[in-house]
Amino acid sequence: IHNTQRTMIEQAFQFLRQHNEGVLATVSGDRPQTRAFQTMKVEGTTLYFATSARKAVYGQLLANPNAEFIVLADKVSVRCGGTVAFDVDDDTQRWIYNHNEVLRRLYDDYRQMVYFRLPVEQLEYYDLCPTPPIVLHANLNDGTVREGFKGSKYSK
Repeated sequence: IHNTQRTMIEQAFQFLRQHNEGVLATVSGDRPQTRAFQTMKVEGTTLYFATSARKAVYGQLLANPNAEFIVLADKVSVRCGGTVAFDVDDDTQRWIYNHNEVLRRLYDDYRQMVYFRLPVEQLEYYDLCPTPPIVLHANLNDGTVREGFKGSKYSK
């Protein structure tokens, strides 16, 4: 990864830290399903979430742990994909609960929820502010980064 691309990836994760509201996509049977969701924490290249074991999203992720999360704000979007894991340690669960007013308002105890993490494997970063726009596709598993299609005026 070139330094410029590394900087863009770092900017993408900084953007995710600053904007925690997005859309989580899962699979229900053979159909995609999306819902508004919040990241509870971003640590390195891992996103953390909390939900209820009573919600459909929990069962969907147990059946098929492949998921994507996208955040959009101010003509910038970051889309992350990977395989979720339900192995969030107790200290992180407590931190998430204690740092989220909505969770404390809805649940009496942090143990009443399930917590999962999404280690980002694929990342797409779009910044439509400059001309030409910045469009990067990164595979964080193998370290490859490529530019995406920026429109017919800027295609090679």
